Amino acid sequence: MEEKKQKKTLRGVVVSKSGDKSVRVRIDYKVKHPTYGKYINRSTKFGVHDEANQAAVGDMVDIVECRPMSKTKNWMLEKIVQKANV
Repeated sequence: MEEKKQKKTLRGVVVSKSGDKSVRVRIDYKVKHPTYGKYINRSTKFGVHDEANQAAVGDMVDIVECRPMSKTKNWMLEKIVQKANV
């Protein structure tokens, strides 16, 4: 019996509209310093495929892992959690 892997899902903030059907999403997380034990803020930016061009800068979104859409895009917009305060 084959079990399907659950696709990875992350939540982040849209930081830029980088062309047609594309956005950049920043994921923030905390990492514990190996020596001092203090937590440090880190972030990663992902290229995300937005088929309907519905996300805007500042929106909180959920993204899901998918097949590579281009050289830098292998995430897809799942849903907009919260619209940006304009």
